[in-house]
This record gives sequence, C-alpha cells and structure tokens, in this order.
Amino acid sequence: MLIEIRVRPNAKNNRVGGVVGDPPRLVVAVQAPAVDGKANEAVLKVVAKAFAIRTRDISIVYGELARDKRLLLKGDEEILTQTLEELMGIL
Repeated sequence: MLIEIRVRPNAKNNRVGGVVGDPPRLVVAVQAPAVDGKANEAVLKVVAKAFAIRTRDISIVYGELARDKRLLLKGDEEILTQTLEELMGIL
C-alpha cells in the first residue's frame, strides 16, 4: 500500500497523526534532525510502530531528501487502510 506523508523533523515528540496539504498527507513528526538520513530512519521506525508492522516492511519510494514522501507499506491491505484512516482522522 502506498501512502503520502509530510515529515516534521526536530519535533518535540515522535508522533504519527493528522493531515496536511492537498492532496492530504499523513503527518509524521520525529525528534531526529534532517541530517545524514537520521530523520528517514526515525520516520520508518515511527510509522512501523503506528501501523504495527516491521520496519523492514516499509520503504521510501519517493522523497528521500524531501519533507513530502511516498512510502510503500507491506502487510494486510485492509488493516493498513483502516489504520491509515484512523491516523488521518477520517473515521
């Protein structure tokens, strides 16, 4: 499943939730700075925890060096979609 996210590095807390922009993107806030891929590593860990999947089941498809990213999540499509809707506040 592909999801669009907006990363907020240097945040006070690691958090996944909320929507920003058009088209809507899931907000992922991480404490790590956007230096040497540290924020990307943190994003993968935080998203994996939020979706209850392994970090290795997530890959960055687009936006390696940008705040807007496209992630590929591997797992049960129905559960992932339901979790995404909950995190984005659609339900």
